[in-house]
Amino acid sequence: MALTNEMTSLVQGLEDKLSALSSKDLLNDRYYEGAQRLEHIGLAVPPELRRFETSANACRITVDSVANRQKLKTFYLPDSDEASAELRDGWDANNLDSESQLLSKEKLILGRGFVSVGTNEEDKDHPLIRVESPREIAVDVDVRHRRMNAAARFYGDSVEPGRAEFATLYLPNQTLWLERGSGGWNVVDRDDHKLGRVPLVMFLNRRRLGRWNGVSEMADVIPLVDAVARTLTNLQLAGETHSVPQKYVLGMSKGDFVDKDGKPIPAWEAYFNAIWANANKDAKVGQFAASDLKNFHETTNHYMQLISGITGLPVRYFGQNTANPPAEGALIADESRLIQNVEAKNAEDGDSWGWVMGLYERFRTGEWVNGNRIATEWYNPATPTQAQTADAVTKMYAGGNGLLSLESAWDSLGWSEAQKKREWERRERESRMSLTMLEKDVEQEL
Repeated sequence: MALTNEMTSLVQGLEDKLSALSSKDLLNDRYYEGAQRLEHIGLAVPPELRRFETSANACRITVDSVANRQKLKTFYLPDSDEASAELRDGWDANNLDSESQLLSKEKLILGRGFVSVGTNEEDKDHPLIRVESPREIAVDVDVRHRRMNAAARFYGDSVEPGRAEFATLYLPNQTLWLERGSGGWNVVDRDDHKLGRVPLVMFLNRRRLGRWNGVSEMADVIPLVDAVARTLTNLQLAGETHSVPQKYVLGMSKGDFVDKDGKPIPAWEAYFNAIWANANKDAKVGQFAASDLKNFHETTNHYMQLISGITGLPVRYFGQNTANPPAEGALIADESRLIQNVEAKNAEDGDSWGWVMGLYERFRTGEWVNGNRIATEWYNPATPTQAQTADAVTKMYAGGNGLLSLESAWDSLGWSEAQKKREWERRERESRMSLTMLEKDVEQEL
């Protein structure tokens, strides 16, 4: 079945939006993978020496250092003081401890990420939550209500470069699966879910008012990464030509480079093997002093310090030689900007994950839970030592007479809901065993 003219215009507009972002997405993807093409000024490195190009992948460090600390702990339904076992069960059923890390990285690399929710034909009790590739999705946003009017995913190989073979069109009340034909897009399947909302949630990095594409976490770092790469490339060239003492020969011609049998020796062989065969007794041979490459080292360190200042990451993350912080307090202070950055991103992503789990509950129960009222709790992004954290929590718990309850103390230690459940079960089992032993002692005394 062919699409209506209105739907065709909508799909075409969304495809044009995705196409406009593709070149920047490809560039960001290459920088994260360390596969970017280095742009030289053209003065120091001629084209034939591009094989010496070297890149220090500070882009990957910038992204992974943040994404690795974004770990969601649990969810709380509206008006509930206890973590939701149902939402945690749905999180675990969809392997979101690992999948959410993929979302965080894609969002930081490309500036945006997407999660879709739908019916799970294989397990109806656990709707399917899927992390989607942002390089395949375009959206139409209702700015006033901050939600999507429509979204489309374009995928599949095509005989025509740059044109997807298949598409999934997400609408508030239905989802359409499309295939590109000779006459345009055709509907091959549909799901009339009647949600009233697009079953897709968008995550944005560095969101700005009126902008719905997000900004890559690497945006400020890329120019400096290029500068470091140029410096390291020039360092390699200098290492080949200036760090090894250069020889010189005066009073010789090309014909003097011969072996004992009078056969010519290739120039590079003569250079590397230090073989000088000649018939000119007046020739003079010597060597220049090797160059000091310290200026390249200092320049590279300077650029890395600039990257550290821009990203808020400790300079030691970029291989700089600094003394390790002597104590937990100094370690956290060294990472304070990184921690604040992660906490800010957790606050934004927590709202989006709340909407995801609201859609999950709608598919699971048929009832709506207000997504922006589902609270998320994250693990502490800081890196305190376990011993000092345990000491502080023990003092606040004070055997049940302090500021914290036992379960709050476990929360402060970062225990998961499953871990707390196991501990309660073990305590209950130990209490029963103690009671049984006490009863036996009383019987023996009687």
